[in-house]
Amino acid sequence: MGGVAVVGCGFVADLYMASLRSFPAIPVLGAFDRDAIRLDAFSRHWGAPALPSLDALLAGLPPGGLVLNLTNPASHAEVTGAALEVRRHVWSEKPMALSLGEARDLHGRAEAAGVTLSSAPSSVLGEAAQALAKAVREGAVGALRLAYAEMDDGFLAQAPVGEWRSASGAPWPVADELRTGCALEHAGYWVGPLIAALGPVARVETATALAVPGKHGVTGEAPDVAVALLTFREGPVARLTCSIVAPHDHRLRLVGDRGVVELGEAWDNAAPVRVRRRVRVRRRLLEMPWGRRVRMPRRTHPKVGRTGAAAMNFALGPAEALDAIAAGRPPRLSGAYALHLTEVTLACATAGRHEMATTCARPEAMPWAS
Repeated sequence: MGGVAVVGCGFVADLYMASLRSFPAIPVLGAFDRDAIRLDAFSRHWGAPALPSLDALLAGLPPGGLVLNLTNPASHAEVTGAALEVRRHVWSEKPMALSLGEARDLHGRAEAAGVTLSSAPSSVLGEAAQALAKAVREGAVGALRLAYAEMDDGFLAQAPVGEWRSASGAPWPVADELRTGCALEHAGYWVGPLIAALGPVARVETATALAVPGKHGVTGEAPDVAVALLTFREGPVARLTCSIVAPHDHRLRLVGDRGVVELGEAWDNAAPVRVRRRVRVRRRLLEMPWGRRVRMPRRTHPKVGRTGAAAMNFALGPAEALDAIAAGRPPRLSGAYALHLTEVTLACATAGRHEMATTCARPEAMPWAS
């Protein structure tokens, strides 16, 4: 399996490095950050070779290797573009770009260069999201009509963000997070699994608000509440709420003709997926108070420990992309999927009605989930 090279050694890079330890066959060939002090701390903590420039990193990466673009969102397009210029495969943190035009350009350049361009989050390849898609494929609750997806992350204005540090000492990037916005940062954790389960999105209608301005002295904040209605090409609709105001709630409920499929936590690869059938009890119609857990037919993937609110293996996507590159096939999280995910996520963060101009196939199930 080819190796990876890390661009951007901030907070999220440590989550990737911890996850990569669960894939010992994937070597980390080098790392670069424009902040020399941050690069040194990261390199010393993880034992990753520190490289002097982005050009040096790209030049030293073998053709079967993968660039992990873990920079801040405003740099995603620039760094990915530089990698594509020299025909390097790229895994980009989300969002792939901050505009659909940039995302289309990157997708087209990757296609022209014959290289892979995939996008986070990896959680769509995790056990919980794969169990969700399996329940839908098997018609566990009949025809699906509606999804309720929550991505609320608590009252961030009062959170002790100044005390949040990654394993190598990187501070949580509060200003960047608030200016990018909770929808662009977090909507993908449900948009990805919904596309995998329900197919591509046709239309998004979004309302946004800034409910708590002036958080942590940051100016230029994006909305801290976004409510989006997603209409899927194959019929179901989903209401997705993202906020950094309401109490922590990462649930997903799929409502079908015969009951409900529930997943309680987006940020836990091992969270149980349960099917609660609808029954009539005398004059009442209700869902069963207990549910049948959707089980995988075989062993799934390496799990990682919990860091803060998350128990996610961030290396699942890069590992699958490297397998695909070695086998000469498209990755499950293909370029078309990454582009569509980006367009839908941008729409979920922007008030108004948005007709989707992109589409994609549902990602193929992981071998252990089929």
